[in-house]
Amino acid sequence: MTMAPEEPKTETPVPEGHVKLVIDGEEVIAPKGELLIRTAERLGTVIPRFCDHPLLDPAGACRQCLVEVEMGGRPMPKPQASCTMTVADGMVVKTQLTSAVADKAQQGVMELLLINHPLDCPICDKGGECPLQNQALAHGRAESRFVDTKRTFQKPLPISSQVLLDRERCVLCQRCTRFSREIAGDPFIELLERGAHQQIGTAETADVLDLASRTTSGQPFQSYFSGNVIQICPVGALTSAAYRFRSRPFDLVSSPSVCEHCSSGCAERTDFRRGKVTRKLAGDDPQVNEEWLCDKGRFAFRYAQAADRIRRPQVRNQETGKLEEASWTDALRAAAAGLLKARDGKGVGVLPGGRLTVEDAYAYSKFARIALRTNDIDYRARAHSAEELDFLSSRIIGTTPVDGVTFAGIEKSRTVLCVAFEPEDEAPIVFLRLRKAARKNRTRVVHLGQWTTSSVEKTFGELLACVPGGEAAALDGIAQHAQDLDQALSGDGAVILVGERAAEVPGLFSAVHRLAERTGAKVAWIPRRAGERGALEAGAVPTPLSEDVAKAWGATLPAEAGRDLNGIIAAAADGQLDGLLVGGVDPYDLPDPEQALVALEAAFVVSLELRPSAVTEVADVILPIAPAVEKAGTYLNWEGRERPFDVTLEGTGALSDCRVLDTLAVEMDADIFTQTPAASFADFAKVRAGIKPTNSPVVLDGVAPAASAGAGQAVLSTWKQLLGNGSLQVDEPHLKGTQRPAVARVSEATAKGLGGSVKVSTERGAITLPLVVADLPDGVVWLPSDSDGSEVRRTLGAGHGSVVSITGGEA
Repeated sequence: MTMAPEEPKTETPVPEGHVKLVIDGEEVIAPKGELLIRTAERLGTVIPRFCDHPLLDPAGACRQCLVEVEMGGRPMPKPQASCTMTVADGMVVKTQLTSAVADKAQQGVMELLLINHPLDCPICDKGGECPLQNQALAHGRAESRFVDTKRTFQKPLPISSQVLLDRERCVLCQRCTRFSREIAGDPFIELLERGAHQQIGTAETADVLDLASRTTSGQPFQSYFSGNVIQICPVGALTSAAYRFRSRPFDLVSSPSVCEHCSSGCAERTDFRRGKVTRKLAGDDPQVNEEWLCDKGRFAFRYAQAADRIRRPQVRNQETGKLEEASWTDALRAAAAGLLKARDGKGVGVLPGGRLTVEDAYAYSKFARIALRTNDIDYRARAHSAEELDFLSSRIIGTTPVDGVTFAGIEKSRTVLCVAFEPEDEAPIVFLRLRKAARKNRTRVVHLGQWTTSSVEKTFGELLACVPGGEAAALDGIAQHAQDLDQALSGDGAVILVGERAAEVPGLFSAVHRLAERTGAKVAWIPRRAGERGALEAGAVPTPLSEDVAKAWGATLPAEAGRDLNGIIAAAADGQLDGLLVGGVDPYDLPDPEQALVALEAAFVVSLELRPSAVTEVADVILPIAPAVEKAGTYLNWEGRERPFDVTLEGTGALSDCRVLDTLAVEMDADIFTQTPAASFADFAKVRAGIKPTNSPVVLDGVAPAASAGAGQAVLSTWKQLLGNGSLQVDEPHLKGTQRPAVARVSEATAKGLGGSVKVSTERGAITLPLVVADLPDGVVWLPSDSDGSEVRRTLGAGHGSVVSITGGEA
């Protein structure tokens, strides 16, 4: 009998840029440069590890991921760390699943790590979600051979006011030191000492412990991202002061959520117990925040549980002048009656604020047009301009991650120009992408500002220094004075990032428009507040809406353009508006706080609030609303990416703004159909395209000259630091402990004769702060806008580009 010849085996072709290797007997094709541990993961083989993290550079510090490797048919003399070795053609790898050598090596490393590790799992914050526990069970020895006394340390050791260190738990994986050095750019937490005495710490802990070897940066731990080292620590060595001993992981209920603190829309995981949020962790979202959170997003959540939170409606007694608690029915009737009277009189202005979800902002927009019959609505509770609104209407509204700038686009860009934008303070996750782009891809990052801030330093950036108010002229001069930058901006993938501070500089948005049109660079607008982009898209601005929207709503809409926030405030203060509907706006954030307080005193005020504010003191009706954790909704981040989230804490009875406004509209014989966030968003989706204005950007031909300072004067530069006196940071003492100190910065020439402190004043008030010399232009002073001892709007009534008086202050 003749046997049929065997079919020749066809080898799997190897694509260009890839290699073929064998892992545990299985042939696999992997891209060149990929780490062995990643290739094994793709096959479904989990190799134990502690130091390895996909977003950190390889370190090979813990040695837990040892595998057996053959090259060219010859085994390597000892097991290799799979987290540092890259794949190679013809490589044969045996993990602990198929190699007794690798399994024994991993068990040995685990035994070594556990020699001095304390057996305090029942009280350790990491217990129940600890990689060391899991891997000791899966890859460790069943019995311990160690009978001597374990090493102990003083504990806990404060790395900062919010990060505590238990040194005896540390396995020296170096995740925290690498994160601080590579990702955040804050090289303050470091390895100290050597051998058996090696430990992590800071310059301060080295001094406190009087360590013999103080090889530190000499700087205290000060970082906006310190909470990330707690989350990525694979043992319980780094713990949160706010969460320590508060709960066990298996006692918590977890819910996916979205950060409400800035316009990035970071993915989070919110953990709660017994109706209270206990902690927040970074979610895994490669398109947005990867696996990181800033400390504000991680720790500033207790405002929702504040003792002074407004939980019941309040109506002002006209006889006593005091606010009194009322039922929802009575409060809504009082609000409706007052607003109807004001609407039929001189009108009502609507100030929704920038904290809103898309659903809530849309409800304000629709309520203003239908129930109040006005276009007098503006969400911008900050300095703003008509030029800004026209720029946003023409270049920003309607853009999405498909056609606009994205986090990934920033990372891949060859050149990024930051205009009136301090990324580390105003959008920390954008800052991390900028730093990653500069460090990994050699992206050129240029900052148009006043001094070399930490953002400039940590993004390896260049500073284009100018006087506050001179930014527009500086942009127009790039073609002449910075031709290399002009050419770089004309290249593929160039990006211009514009911050909200640009609205304080006349002509700056026009200059950005001219630069983008000439070079072809993409433009992104990055505001501070989480709800600004959504409110813009939802029409919470004074621009009249189209006929298409009117038809969809089945209503006749006001045709005349409305007043912006400044116009609304001025009209109410002058008695030209009878009512104000306010949504969580802080008057001290506004361009003229004094005028805002006068306007609030003069008008009938209905306020939708969470906690007491200056508005509460004069409001006629207070309607409490739900914080982010007690409602569902959608934030639209600066990319234009929808960031939906669901209710975390159910059964609290708190109502979202859209529900309150829908019920209030019914009391006013109007229907806006925003009973639930889902209904509001569905209604918004139907008219979204019609809300977008079609006007062209206002392009100012000339550029207004920057203000000039005389003798004893300076031009003010200012912005809000990430951690300051914001109302959403209340009841967070540990977070407050890491605020950057409020100081006044001036140039060396300007500092002459001022002494150790400087007094900055206007006719309204004065701020005295310690003086720090920086590389600002002469005649310029920088102050933080809203920090302890430096509340610029409230105290000085001034803003970026204003002329102020400066003298030496008391030491």
